[in-house]
Amino acid sequence: MSCILHIETSTRVCSVAVTEDGATLFERADLDGPSHAVQLGSFVDEALSFVDNHGIPFDAVSVSCGPGSYTGLRIGVSMAKGICYGRGLKLIAIPTPEILCVPVLLCHEELPENALLCPMIDARRMEVYAAVYNRALQPVRHISADIVNEHVYGNFLDEYPVYFFGDGAEKCKNMILHPNAHFLADVLPLAKNMGPLAEKAMAMSQFVDVAYFEPFYLKEFVASKPKKLL
Repeated sequence: MSCILHIETSTRVCSVAVTEDGATLFERADLDGPSHAVQLGSFVDEALSFVDNHGIPFDAVSVSCGPGSYTGLRIGVSMAKGICYGRGLKLIAIPTPEILCVPVLLCHEELPENALLCPMIDARRMEVYAAVYNRALQPVRHISADIVNEHVYGNFLDEYPVYFFGDGAEKCKNMILHPNAHFLADVLPLAKNMGPLAEKAMAMSQFVDVAYFEPFYLKEFVASKPKKLL
């Protein structure tokens, strides 16, 4: 059994959740941000109080590790580290694109077996951070910063149906017109969707060093990539 606190602040959404063995016990989310500096502390306080009042021991903290907003990631990771230090907990880092894939896999059972998933995080102008996964959530192409045009995903679209989603996908609709391109609306990175990924990481002892861990800031894409998010 595992009880995990989840923190997601990589985009304008600020959300916190507590899951235990796949069940969501607690959730708070603000979809109208960014308001992480204002909301995150109170959300976390509520989550900690909820767990303490129910006598449930935490096993770990998971945090979205980007790519995404520099400010949002910094606030979320700092909060997660503080909780880990204060309570002696392990820290789990989960890439934001994988978090975006979870509701798509859970809620869209009609996806073809050979479908590819392309979560997109807005990087302003016609730039996005994106990755490509298969339905087993195995990376077909790792996270990259892309300048979107009609050809950028052509090698995938020519062979597979590709589903685009996330806050960077909407602006690409009029640019990516391939018949194998499909766009899913209203897919947000939410803390409650981190549960399955965090539990898998915990089962495999995939923890990060609380002292030295840093999220995917823009330094990961410094050469010829977008200069600033949000």
